[in-house]
Amino acid sequence: MEKYYKERAPIYDKVYLYPEREKDIKFLKEYIPSRFKGLDIIEIAAGTGYWTQYVSATAKTILATDAVEEPLEELKRRRLPDSVSIVKQDAYSLDSIDQLFNGAFAGLWLSHVPKQKIKMFFIGLHRLLEPGSKVIFIDNSKSQCIRFPITRKDKFGNGYQERTLDNGSAHEVLKNFPSEMELNGYLINIAENINYIELEHFWLIEYRKK
Repeated sequence: MEKYYKERAPIYDKVYLYPEREKDIKFLKEYIPSRFKGLDIIEIAAGTGYWTQYVSATAKTILATDAVEEPLEELKRRRLPDSVSIVKQDAYSLDSIDQLFNGAFAGLWLSHVPKQKIKMFFIGLHRLLEPGSKVIFIDNSKSQCIRFPITRKDKFGNGYQERTLDNGSAHEVLKNFPSEMELNGYLINIAENINYIELEHFWLIEYRKK
């Protein structure tokens, strides 16, 4: 996965230019910033900062994190306000971050988390969040499988896609498509005011940390 995102960094934002996704992207670009007004946000797997640029328009501060240097270099090239800080940080080891936030966001990340690591990820993230913090995840719906079908599943039920980059390199990428019921299951006893929105090409789940 790390090698894949290193090589994909310069062209990553192409995924937001597919014509069939235009309506969904327009909605998300307006909705997500409206939910983070005045909040101190930690962004997980910020990548090239496509969503960072929109959230930063309303958030008080953003700490944009990613485990891979190359996407972060693309993020640094954006004209972002001083309220955005950038740090190279693995999403599974957030303990080194020594501040609390009242908001969290991740775009197109949760689908790449192996099922066997989901609980560990949420525990690590929630340690950094004050009670009542606003959290939003967005990700691809199963319509993405039209372009990239699932080619196999492992013993944990994780799906995998075969993807070829513009440079010709081929990669196997872990990609899951959790249902609303499955997402709600992840949040039992740790979240309240859960709101799930299903679009044609994306889904969004929003909640407050208990």
